[in-house]
Amino acid sequence: MAEPQPGVVLEGDGVRAGVVAPDATAVDLCLFEGEREVARHRLTERVGALWHGHVPRVGAGARYGFRAEGPWAPEEGHRFNPAKLLVDPWAVALDRGFRLHPALFDTGERPDGTDSALFLPKGIVAGPGAPPVPLPPLPAGPRVIYEAHVRGFTMRHPAIPEAIRGTFAALGHPAAIAHLQRLGVTHLELLPVAAGIDERHLAPLGLTNYWNYNPVAFLVPCPRLAPGGMAEVRAAVAALRAAGIGTILDVVFNHSGEGDAEGPTLSLRGLGDRAFYRRRGADYANDAGTGNTLALDRPWPLRLVMDALRHWAVQSGIAGFRLDLAATLGRREQGFDPEAPLLSAMRQDPVLRELLIIAEPWDIGTYELGRFPAGWGEWNDRFRDTARRFWRGDGGLLGELATRFAGSADVFGAYRPAVDSVNFITAHDGFTMADLTAFTERRNWANGEENRDGTGENFSWNHGVEGPTEDAGVLARRAGDVRALLALLLTARGTPMLSMGDEAGRSQGGNNNAYAQDNPISWFDWEDMDEWLVEFTAALVRARLAHPALHGGRRLTGAAIDASGIPDVEWRRPEGGELDWNDGRSLLVLLHAEGDRVAVALNGEEGPVPLALPAPRPGFAWQVLADSAGAAGDLAPRSLRLLAERADPA
Repeated sequence: MAEPQPGVVLEGDGVRAGVVAPDATAVDLCLFEGEREVARHRLTERVGALWHGHVPRVGAGARYGFRAEGPWAPEEGHRFNPAKLLVDPWAVALDRGFRLHPALFDTGERPDGTDSALFLPKGIVAGPGAPPVPLPPLPAGPRVIYEAHVRGFTMRHPAIPEAIRGTFAALGHPAAIAHLQRLGVTHLELLPVAAGIDERHLAPLGLTNYWNYNPVAFLVPCPRLAPGGMAEVRAAVAALRAAGIGTILDVVFNHSGEGDAEGPTLSLRGLGDRAFYRRRGADYANDAGTGNTLALDRPWPLRLVMDALRHWAVQSGIAGFRLDLAATLGRREQGFDPEAPLLSAMRQDPVLRELLIIAEPWDIGTYELGRFPAGWGEWNDRFRDTARRFWRGDGGLLGELATRFAGSADVFGAYRPAVDSVNFITAHDGFTMADLTAFTERRNWANGEENRDGTGENFSWNHGVEGPTEDAGVLARRAGDVRALLALLLTARGTPMLSMGDEAGRSQGGNNNAYAQDNPISWFDWEDMDEWLVEFTAALVRARLAHPALHGGRRLTGAAIDASGIPDVEWRRPEGGELDWNDGRSLLVLLHAEGDRVAVALNGEEGPVPLALPAPRPGFAWQVLADSAGAAGDLAPRSLRLLAERADPA
């Protein structure tokens, strides 16, 4: 006899229901027609922590939830209350999204007797369906990632039908894909798309969790983003794949949307609070800063996450995952372990090990950049901060900038490829690039937290005027800085990640924590797009993908790599002479790989710097591929110029 599994699946004339509730004394499968509960079926069989049973005369499309009985002792991790309907953690579809309601909360000294069923989404029993058709493989080669939000990217696009804007159907629309193709990016990284819930402080403010980093049903596409369910997700992923673009999903497994002890009871809390969540004494551990932490070094939470990862990978056809607060995913009771159960399980899994995996290598209590497995990408915030501080004008950073530019070997070591460093200057979390050069202080008043939320240290600058201005000189300097930062990002060793709208001059009005702004503050403004900046960014992406000297993954050594005798990297002053690593603010980098030679000349000074390029190889000539200042001759102040040797027809 096959071992019973969690979830509700078709079996014979009905369904086989399984749910993990190790400390429960009884569990019921509850069936609904409309909002009316029509039947309860007690699961009478049990194998370890798993309650299960066959329920006859239940077919595909049936709507269901669970109720669990057991002790009420929150300080010991027991919060059983059969009045609270619970979402199946292994559900693959829901009839609607989550919305907070007082009936969902159960925070008193005694269990609250209010039935929550009317206010909780119901699971939907999936039909047999056909196996997903394999998607064509993505082209091999270098990567350029574009981070975006399904809703924010498409809500204001005039060529996308209004009825589908904000959804995966819109993301798969030719008009949306055309912009990504124009840029030339190879991968689209999407903010979380699993079904989640708002934090309880947002509703009184009239706000919602736009970013969606607060999941509840880990296997279910958010009904707002994918009203057509996983089929809609897969159709968009397939359309992107047909255009040569892979899809990466940002996934949140460090916590659940049930939050702290005052949060709602939606699923795991009512089935096995102590089993699924890590505790510190009578309270929840809070490593993610969100109120609770999943205990991923235990078998059933680990199983849930692995099943969710495989489900998304197989059913949607994505190219990879970005792991939110991945340091939490590697936590044991004693702290972070790079060989923790989940990280090890992912590395050996035959499905997941073939995918691109990117880790956010920190949480609120630990910083683990460089400690994740070789071959996994890691968000490199040291690249971000160094690039910002250098362009802001901080002194003594030339050597640090060169280290970051070369792929951060001091962090990742000599035996990890440079592409493991996911370089970024901006992301969803923080200022946009336009705001980075226009605001020294955050402007988060719209978030309703008296401007206290979001980081206070942004390493930003404003050229003497804070925020919006009509001063043409200031605007020109800010625009030049944005172009230079984009050029730095797209010429550095590693894997570059662009943030949505930076290529088009998108501003959030100085809001550096727009997680609750599901409105034009966060949405891409297609009508006001900076077309010249888009073309400049696209030219940089084309150059990066075309030149092995820019996108190569091997570590730079300064030694010759072929019979030409040309070293893989040379560091020079642009005007010639010896570099002063401690005081200089200009640099010429010569890169050589696979017979390809490029020059990256950057000038962080406030005045022009002469540029003296070395003689090109015989039969070649230097050609400018991009210049952030649009200049020739001397390097303009605060600019970056990219050149490559091209065959000289003369």
